[in-house]
Amino acid sequence: MGAMDLDVVIVGAGISGIGAAYYLQRDHPGREYAILEARGASGGTWDLFRYPGIRSDSDLHTFGYEFRPWTDDHSIATADRILAYVRETAATYGIDRRIRYHHRVVAASWSSEQARWTVEVERGDTGATERLTCRWIFSAGGYYRYDQGFTPHFEGRDRFRGDIVHPQHWPEDLDYAGKRIVVIGSGATAVTLVPALAETAAHVTMLQRTPSYVMPVPAKDALGNRLRALLGEERAYPIIRRKNIVKGRLVWQFCQRFPGAARRLIRWVNTRQLPDGYPVDEHFNPPYGPWDQRLCAVPNGDLFREIRAGRASVVTDRIASFTETGVLLESGRTLDADVIVTATGLNVQAFGGTRLTVDGRDVDLADTIAYKGMMLSGVPNLAYAVGYTNSSWTLKVGLLCEHFCRLLAHMDRHGYDTCRPEPADPDMPTRPFLDFGAGYIRRAVDRLPRQGDRMPWLTSMSYASDVKLLRADDVTDPELRFSSLVPA
Repeated sequence: MGAMDLDVVIVGAGISGIGAAYYLQRDHPGREYAILEARGASGGTWDLFRYPGIRSDSDLHTFGYEFRPWTDDHSIATADRILAYVRETAATYGIDRRIRYHHRVVAASWSSEQARWTVEVERGDTGATERLTCRWIFSAGGYYRYDQGFTPHFEGRDRFRGDIVHPQHWPEDLDYAGKRIVVIGSGATAVTLVPALAETAAHVTMLQRTPSYVMPVPAKDALGNRLRALLGEERAYPIIRRKNIVKGRLVWQFCQRFPGAARRLIRWVNTRQLPDGYPVDEHFNPPYGPWDQRLCAVPNGDLFREIRAGRASVVTDRIASFTETGVLLESGRTLDADVIVTATGLNVQAFGGTRLTVDGRDVDLADTIAYKGMMLSGVPNLAYAVGYTNSSWTLKVGLLCEHFCRLLAHMDRHGYDTCRPEPADPDMPTRPFLDFGAGYIRRAVDRLPRQGDRMPWLTSMSYASDVKLLRADDVTDPELRFSSLVPA
């Protein structure tokens, strides 16, 4: 088997792809694999985004890999620390030697006659097109476009005389010290940017159309750090990880079961963090229930600290137009700005925009149904990693990788070379793949796979359920069809 014919092609050298490679080489050391990375560096999100203050909004004991302890004393960590952790993991296990940079996967076609994928790759460094073949594709490229973020149309944008920046494309040479900044948005990126910019800007205004739930969280896990000091990294890590998994799940369940009580509790916390008389209900009281979208975590309450200090403020209004010197709001108020940051979200893109064909027929993702949240109906030998929206992304990715490796072992034992999910009931009711209210999901939902109304066609968002489904239960299922070119 040569460099152009592989057992497994992993697409993407971010946190998911590096994790998938670890499990694959641990459980199947004889298999030939490569990681194809479109960019010139590993780390995915944590290398791409360069805006001030970028950090995780999940704790790193659950966002980190189960097999490699997170040893930094910060539980909510900045991008440079996460990137170092991901790259050190790749180097420690020799995974970095399997990464092929500047390899963008543009198309993949499956042949049932050969039980092989032919993968078409564009070389970003040479401009050449290459083809390679593989038995399996594991897509670990995340769910958004790297080349462009989402920016809605703003009337009068061309009139503004200052800088307009999207966080996904932050200029290295942008000097914002002493300047007035308007950050448009209210999600995780906006609440991260505002306190970071406020350290040196004249003033930062977070301009939001709709409030988000914002909760202060400790940047350091005090109990976790004590356990590390007492027990050592290796023994403490699984305990801290389990503690944080349970804690995160309890918070989510509380918000889902008792939304009114959760809303009141969050409001009480916000009120204590904000100046006396602050209009909490105007700026921090969303129209949806807690955890219908992700809660925004702010480490050590940094956003609230900047508001109390007068270095940052929140405005809840709609934009009428940009002006030469800032933003005109529908209320008639104007916000003066030297820099406008459009923290307006991502463009969702499944499978990196790769064109998939099966035996000459194009695969329309909207016509497929997700099997166990990791494969697609009618598409053989393709697995993908999509993590949780209601807790740490990597928690699910680790379980998916384990299940994938168990599936390969089952196929080896029985001499199968192909497996393809097929619903027994072609008229099974379906619903969106991600039941999540975030704007970037709503904008793309018609282009994404769907999920069914029963297992194994449900996409679980419960770690406890997935431990049973993906780790404990058998990999076989009546609706997962196995076959071999040469009958066993």
